[in-house]
Amino acid sequence: MPVRVLRAARSLAAVAVIGAFAAMAAPVAAATASTAAGFGWLRLAHLSPNTPAVDVYLYSVGNPAAQLVLKHVAYGTESPYERVRTGDYTVAMRAAGAPSASKPVLSAVVNVAAGRAYTVAGLGPFKALRLQVLDDKLATPPGKALVRIIQASLLQKRVTVRLGSAAIASGLRFGSVTGYQAVAPGTVNVRITGSSQHAVSAAALSAGTIHTIVVLDDPGHLTIQVLEDAAGSTAIPAGPAQTGLGGTAARPGPPLIPWLAAAALGLALVAGGAVRLRLRRAGAHAR
Repeated sequence: MPVRVLRAARSLAAVAVIGAFAAMAAPVAAATASTAAGFGWLRLAHLSPNTPAVDVYLYSVGNPAAQLVLKHVAYGTESPYERVRTGDYTVAMRAAGAPSASKPVLSAVVNVAAGRAYTVAGLGPFKALRLQVLDDKLATPPGKALVRIIQASLLQKRVTVRLGSAAIASGLRFGSVTGYQAVAPGTVNVRITGSSQHAVSAAALSAGTIHTIVVLDDPGHLTIQVLEDAAGSTAIPAGPAQTGLGGTAARPGPPLIPWLAAAALGLALVAGGAVRLRLRRAGAHAR
């Protein structure tokens, strides 16, 4: 797979184009497990509040050519899932703008199994930054939704998380990740309470869906991201949901939009086809 450098679109027009092609490029939610044979999915996240922006590289072990490059990944950014072949991969983080041949600041190895999904997240404070490989579930108990929490707020080092009136995590430490919990479906308020601040966000938890709730620092206050990991008990990963295209508008640094190259290519093909059609019609009239 050639190297692809994915950058955020900065204009409303670009976002509109990407939105049109995202549905075509995204995995089909109703896919069965057989569709995933020989492939898995990886999602990358920068969740260390006091760590500057980084460039993230994905390598297949034994191949020095990067398969994926994400430029200037800022805190609070989660990429959509990337479909990759099964096998061992290295995720490497370098300071934003550092040469691709420079030594990574941090790296981790992840084994991608067929039909499985993973999030590789930069967690913890800058001085103790780590890359943690999270095993993302793709199936739920019948009639239930699954929810887990990533506590990435350094502003409030311990938080309690409630869905409606039920506490699903108490005193959750900064940098920690809970396991998935089965919850009743429905639209609920997610309430995050720290020692001096709180945040509330509505979340639609449909039966058969799987979500990661991320607790983040916005400048001076808490904020919440609700990511949809998968939709349907046999679904493949759905990518970020309810967070724009991978992050909130207030997040420092642009969100990742890895459909940009596909959208541009699609537009070029459409435009090229239209030109060829006009030329053929003109030739027919001339004859």
